[in-house]
Amino acid sequence: MGVEDKVPSGILLTTVEAIAGWTRKASFWPLTMGLACCAIEMMQFGGPRHDGGRWGMEVFRASPRQADLMIVSGRVSQKMAPVVRQLWDQMPNPKWCISMGVCASSGGMFNNYALIQGVDHIVPVDIYVPGCPPRPDMLIDAIFKLREKEVQWGPIGANRDKQVADNELAALAAPALLERKGLMR
Repeated sequence: MGVEDKVPSGILLTTVEAIAGWTRKASFWPLTMGLACCAIEMMQFGGPRHDGGRWGMEVFRASPRQADLMIVSGRVSQKMAPVVRQLWDQMPNPKWCISMGVCASSGGMFNNYALIQGVDHIVPVDIYVPGCPPRPDMLIDAIFKLREKEVQWGPIGANRDKQVADNELAALAAPALLERKGLMR
């Protein structure tokens, strides 16, 4: 005999964390990080054909303080790397990163000194979207997978900052995508 038996019908029992997780899951606020060709496909995601507004992503944010999802689309140069990291640090927690395209994921066909060989060397990446350039449908699928991952994100209470810091350190300590696949050496 639990609490559910004593509460009249029509009353919903849940936790604050479950409600906050549900609302965060229902509306991401992406940061504009179009660095190269894949940005055209990312813009197409916001257009009428794919309509990101159907999934709570009405508009891309230009301010990192208003965003919780960084979609890095395109190659990242050595000079742009500190800017990407600074924007990541300015985003409020919880925050996520999608690496869109081969260039953002592993440097792509540009294996030279001027480009970072994968954005996972700079910020922790949650989901990689392959392709050159990937279609907007693939980005939509990645966002749905991120929503599934968001449900399992964890608590939002007093220990949240410590958990986020531990998760970020673990993600940055993990081997980069380039080292895991070994194709670009």
